[in-house]
Amino acid sequence: MAKKLSDIPVSVLDLATIVEGDTASDAFRKSLESAQHAERLGFTRYWFAEHHNMESVASAATAVLIGYIAGGTSTIRVGSGGIMLPNHAPLIIAEQFGTLASLYPGRIDLGVGRAPGTDPLTSWALRRERKGDVDEFPNDVVELMNYLGPKQPEAKVHAVPGQNTNVPVWILGSSTYGAQLAAMLGLPYAFASHFAPTYLMDALQVYRDRFKPSQHLQQPYSMACVNVIAADTDEEAQRLATSLYMLALGLIKDKRRPLQPPVASMEDLWSTQEQAAVEHMMHYRFVGSRATVKEELEKFVAATGVDELMIAAHIYDQAARIKSMEIVADIFKNQG
Repeated sequence: MAKKLSDIPVSVLDLATIVEGDTASDAFRKSLESAQHAERLGFTRYWFAEHHNMESVASAATAVLIGYIAGGTSTIRVGSGGIMLPNHAPLIIAEQFGTLASLYPGRIDLGVGRAPGTDPLTSWALRRERKGDVDEFPNDVVELMNYLGPKQPEAKVHAVPGQNTNVPVWILGSSTYGAQLAAMLGLPYAFASHFAPTYLMDALQVYRDRFKPSQHLQQPYSMACVNVIAADTDEEAQRLATSLYMLALGLIKDKRRPLQPPVASMEDLWSTQEQAAVEHMMHYRFVGSRATVKEELEKFVAATGVDELMIAAHIYDQAARIKSMEIVADIFKNQG
């Protein structure tokens, strides 16, 4: 039987987006306001993603920001979607998230990925003397989990704080690689279909087929992140979505800038080829009125069978962003 939207949790992915005319400080304030609304609206998680050297993203120091948001909320789970583990020593991440879990017990999630979250030059600046070898990612994940698990008396290195916090670890991915690792380790899996749609269905199938129960998880648990922009009318939502399209276009053209205000039409801003590239990247976008978004999300959940949905919403105006969250929350609470 296909899952209904009311059957599954819904969560939020935030990049602490810097909009044109704002500062990082403004972005943090708006993220806290959004997280507080998300908590009141019944969203399950509020995650931040690690990105670097991007004019529109202020969530580079992800663990610090998670602490700020967790401190300003009381029940919603706060976490990373994700920490790009090759950029860091596993011990450092264990200590950071062990600290967060000690301050906010039962509310912290640790999603990890193997991408750099940036361009090659910035990646080098982040890692310097570290190899940052993506091929070491599985070993790094296991090392990280050992630091967060029960104290091992024979171990010479311990994460303090960190050990015995058992912070839930998620594997993030945009291909089948992460799906295989999550299945092998018996961990929950989240797919970045909001910007990398190509392998979503393949990755979910691989994860389910190869899943091995573990002390962390007995049954596979998958989440997909998608773009959702909801408004009172289809027309207004489509207008708001032009900010998302301009952001994606900037990534494709390597002309990155803060999130731009919406425009009446994208016609003069992209070529036919650029439009096709943006629409492919943003394939899983759900833009429209309550009825439109509800219908399309129902189809997505039925087709994918995901256990949880995470929404990303690059909306220029803060009031419109919160309005979109309210519509989404209503869709999930009041199916039918």
